[in-house]
Amino acid sequence: MAATELRGVVGPGPAAIAALGGGGAGPPVVGAGGGRGDSGPGSGAASGTVAAAATGGPGPGAGGVAAAGPAPAPPTGGSGGSGAGGSGSAREGWLFKWTNYIKGYQRRWFVLSNGLLSYYRSKAEMRHTCRGTINLATANITVEDSCNFIISNGGAQTYHLKASSEVERQRWVTALELAKAKAVKMLAESDESGDEESVSQTDKTELQNTLRTLSSKVEDLSTCNDLIAKHGTALQRSLSELESLKLPAESNEKIKQVNERATLFRITSNAMINACRDFLMLAQTHSKKWQKSLQYERDQRIRLEETLEQLAKQHNHLERAFRGATVLPANTPGSVGSGKDQCCSGKGDMSDEDDENEFFDAPEIITMPENLGHKRTGSNISGASSDISLDEQYKHQLEETKKEKRTRIPYKPNYSLNLWSIMKNCIGKELSKIPMPVNFNEPLSMLQRLTEDLEYHELLDRAAKCENSLEQLCYVAAFTVSSYSTTVFRTSKPFNPLLGETFELDRLEENGYRSLCEQVSHHPPAAAHHAESKNGWTLRQEIKITSKFRGKYLSIMPLGTIHCIFHATGHHYTWKKVTTTVHNIIVGKLWIDQSGEIDIVNHKTGDKCNLKFVPYSYFSRDVARKVTGEVTDPSGKVHFTLLGTWDEKMECFKVQPVIGENGGDARQRGHEAEESRVMLWKRNPLPKNAENMYYFSELALTLNAWESGTAPTDSRLRPDQRLMENGRWDEANAEKQRLEEKQRLSRKKREAEAMKATEDGTPYDPYKALWFERKKDPVTKELTHIYRGEYWDCKEKQDWSSCPDIF
Repeated sequence: MAATELRGVVGPGPAAIAALGGGGAGPPVVGAGGGRGDSGPGSGAASGTVAAAATGGPGPGAGGVAAAGPAPAPPTGGSGGSGAGGSGSAREGWLFKWTNYIKGYQRRWFVLSNGLLSYYRSKAEMRHTCRGTINLATANITVEDSCNFIISNGGAQTYHLKASSEVERQRWVTALELAKAKAVKMLAESDESGDEESVSQTDKTELQNTLRTLSSKVEDLSTCNDLIAKHGTALQRSLSELESLKLPAESNEKIKQVNERATLFRITSNAMINACRDFLMLAQTHSKKWQKSLQYERDQRIRLEETLEQLAKQHNHLERAFRGATVLPANTPGSVGSGKDQCCSGKGDMSDEDDENEFFDAPEIITMPENLGHKRTGSNISGASSDISLDEQYKHQLEETKKEKRTRIPYKPNYSLNLWSIMKNCIGKELSKIPMPVNFNEPLSMLQRLTEDLEYHELLDRAAKCENSLEQLCYVAAFTVSSYSTTVFRTSKPFNPLLGETFELDRLEENGYRSLCEQVSHHPPAAAHHAESKNGWTLRQEIKITSKFRGKYLSIMPLGTIHCIFHATGHHYTWKKVTTTVHNIIVGKLWIDQSGEIDIVNHKTGDKCNLKFVPYSYFSRDVARKVTGEVTDPSGKVHFTLLGTWDEKMECFKVQPVIGENGGDARQRGHEAEESRVMLWKRNPLPKNAENMYYFSELALTLNAWESGTAPTDSRLRPDQRLMENGRWDEANAEKQRLEEKQRLSRKKREAEAMKATEDGTPYDPYKALWFERKKDPVTKELTHIYRGEYWDCKEKQDWSSCPDIF
């Protein structure tokens, strides 16, 4: 009779009677903790019965779960019967498993075998696919109500199950408890006997070979020790005989000294061999535990990765359902997932039911007007149909740019993306070294993004007119903060520029400045930027970007110093950028935060401004994205305080010292400071429909507009970026791969030339930037790229002969 067979048991065996208290009086307790007592005897087994049955006992009922009377047969259409005693399955049948809040409970085929509970979509699926398995040895089994029960291993696996009836639920719970008791007993026996089931055969063989080698070495050492002891004893005997001879006193003293050294040598050799023996014993004792711990950590890591993938799938399916991207199947009248069950909280392990492996990046799911861009299809997958093609759209915009700066770009299409297949291999790596599809990008390069720092250039224009250096520093600080305002909604990454790629922005006539950027290094990626204004200032910087993907978030750390020089006064300011963090990379809505401190220093006067970017905290009562600052003179005295947010505005307050209680200076009070408040900067509103255009600002919308006369290396001429902006993402991905391969070939060619020059002993110049020269900065003493001129002269002459072919 099978161990879990519940039918055909005529009467309880001795083990069951003992478990029921000798006479079986009163109703037995059903299942594990949380179960309720049955109204009649014999309707279920006591928990003690399971434990007793696990150990076995004499009598006809010793191997089964006892009942006071014949057990009722399963109802028609129930969850199936138990497996035969000789088969590998202790029990198998249908149960309803909670999947997610969209689908509710779904019918699944469960198999209980060898202490493991596995489930499949159907019985036929058992041959090729297992949807999930949970080890009962470490699992907890709890009963929720008449039909529901939960199995959880305390980690990532939790199954919420429902049987077709209370009797069927009790049969499963009893069988699970019995299987758990057996699994725990086998695990204990395995620990005592040294059975290493969790260790693979390869690991066991390697471990045994290592222990065998160690044992051999210890035996060799033991043999050496015996020989040392034997020869040491003989040596001491010889020395003792020498002492008995009539030798000069000086010789006896020398012999005694040698004898003592021989004794010490023998003691040391014994200590050494004992230590080696102890080490071997320790290795033999703990090697099994170490191996099991390692295997456990490997399993945990795999489970965590699977859980993260499931969460990502679930989140994207929920978001698609919420946005109307999918049609939810209506529950049939006979569906087990009732309204009450649909609203239950904490139903884990949701997304393992989905065969689809398609993900949608949350910010890319947008609704587009029908008169422009891609129409959304019913399935929200391709979005390929359109009333107006993107090429015609773009041509129309090019005609507009001939008259004025463009105010729109083609709307962002909605492309599907297998997000997890890409991101799961990026954890812990530097993002610039990972080939990423354009689906993650925005149609701007890093050089154009760097130029966006000049969006609020008028702050520097006002600063150039300030006669007071401390007031000037306030405007420089506001300009520093304003460069982050364009990032608040910009969750897509810019294109990594190719080596030698440039970008110019000539706004000399409209705004009085012009700017040039060049990619001066590829690994690590570095860009040099120089901007000069006829309003009396120069801005230059070299920024190296390092980034790390940490699973939940992406950290972007800009390295390098920014310089701002005012021509009239000679004031030279320097500062560095703070860390940018992109949160919810895999699951949830993407959002960006800035954190850290910036010290702006006037190297001529010694004035300083310390800006603090407060990181967002769920528990903080402060306003989000808060920035505070203080402007101090060389003595450390505070003259201005700054307050605002990096995405909205910055204000300054003049600090007037007042006499304190003890006669010393004290800061003025808050209500007095309000009178001196000055609005330094306020963010410009985004253009209409910016959410459909990558959240670009008015300046960003114009950066990739085609212009005549630019260098052949200009970012506007980059083909993959242009194709992406036009909505042709598949072609853009292919073009991106071509450009990257071309860049790799150029790098290998340079490396081969350098190696050949080294072998020949001839001088070889490494790669040099075209418009910037690498030299020591006179102020910061850092090696940096400084603009050497000639670009605008070459543009005027249209002489681009020195430009490399990178596109």
